[in-house]
Amino acid sequence: MITLNILAVDDEPGMLSGIERSLENYRVMVPEVNEEVDFRIKTVATGSAAVEAITAEPPDILLLDYKLPDFSGLEVLKRTEEISDDMLTIMITAYASIDTAIAATKQGAYDFLSKPFAPADIKHTVRKAVIRIILARRAKELEAERKQVRFEFIRVLGHELKAPLSATAGYLYLLRDHTLGEELDKYDEMVQRSLLRIDQMRKLISDLLDMTRLESGQKSRVLEDMDLVEAARQAIELVNQEAVAGGITVDLHSPERLMIQADQGEISMIFNNLITNAIKYNKHGGRVDITLSHEEPGIKIEISDTGIGMTEEGIKKLFGEFVRLKDTRTKNILGSGLGLSILKRLVNLYDGKIEITSELDRGSTFTVYLMNPGNNPDVV
Repeated sequence: MITLNILAVDDEPGMLSGIERSLENYRVMVPEVNEEVDFRIKTVATGSAAVEAITAEPPDILLLDYKLPDFSGLEVLKRTEEISDDMLTIMITAYASIDTAIAATKQGAYDFLSKPFAPADIKHTVRKAVIRIILARRAKELEAERKQVRFEFIRVLGHELKAPLSATAGYLYLLRDHTLGEELDKYDEMVQRSLLRIDQMRKLISDLLDMTRLESGQKSRVLEDMDLVEAARQAIELVNQEAVAGGITVDLHSPERLMIQADQGEISMIFNNLITNAIKYNKHGGRVDITLSHEEPGIKIEISDTGIGMTEEGIKKLFGEFVRLKDTRTKNILGSGLGLSILKRLVNLYDGKIEITSELDRGSTFTVYLMNPGNNPDVV
C-alpha cells in the first residue's frame, strides 16, 4: 500500500469537510504497477497557511482553491514553484475561464475542478492524478535502475578486458625489447599466451553480442524440425581438439534420432556452452557423458563430467552475468562469465529449466529440459 499526502486549500469549511469525507476511505488501484494507494489528508483555509504547509512538507497532490481570503491560488503556486517538482496541483474554482486556466497551467497546475462538485468528481480527478504520480515515479525508478545496470555492466566489462589486455601488452613489450635474445623459438610461449588472451577477449565480445541480441529481441528465430542427436554430434566435433588435448573421453548416449522443433543456432549454442564447460572444468584423463532422451512433453539433455565440481553456494551464483567461480582450481581457466547467463536465456525461450547437481572433485551434471513447440518427439 502506498500512501500519498493531499493538501486541500479552501476558505469554505463545508468544502474542506466534503473533500475529507470523499477521500478518507478512498483507495486507488494502479494495475500497471499492481499497487494500491490511499491518502493522508491535511486542510488549510488561507494562502499563507498553504505556503507554510507546502514549505514544511510538500504534498503529493495539492487541491487548491483559486479564490482565497488573503491572496489567490495562483500566488500560492508562484511562491512555492521551486519547492517541489513532483507536486501535482488541481485548481478548484467557481470562476473558471480560459485566462484562469492558462495562468494556472503556466504556474504548474495539472487539472481543474469546478465548484460545485460531487464526491464522484473529486474521486475521478484525484484518481487521474494518482495514476500519473505513480507511473512517473516508477519510470524514474526504472531509469535509475537502468543507469545503475549500465554502470555496473561497463565496470565489470572493463575489469574483464583489462586483465587479458594487460597480459598481451606485457608479452608484446617483451617481444619488442628482445628480452629473451634473438632466437625466435624462445618466444613461442609468449606468442601462444597472447593468442589465448586474444581468444578470451574475442569470446567475451561474441558472448556479449549474443546476450544483447537475446535481451533486445532482435535475434531472429527460425523454428524448424531438426535432429537433436545430429546437433549434439556436431557440437562434440567442434570441441574434439580440446578434449583430445586434455585426454578427455566424450560419449554420446542417445536414440538414433530425436526430432524437435527448434532454432538451429539456439540449440547449437546450448550444446556448445554445456559441452565446452564440461571439458574446460574437467580433469586430465576425465570423461564427459551426454545423454539425450524424450521427456514428455519435451526433451531432456543431460551432460555429466568428472571435473572439479562445485559447492552448493557456487551453484547458486552460476547464472549471473560475468560470474565465474574463481579459486585455485579455476584461476588458469579462461572464460567470459556470460556463457551460463546466455544458456539460461536460451532455455527460457523453450519454456524449459536447468537443474544442476555437483560434488567437489567428483564432477557436475547439468540437466536441461526443453519444451517441444511441435510436441512431436519422433524418437527412433
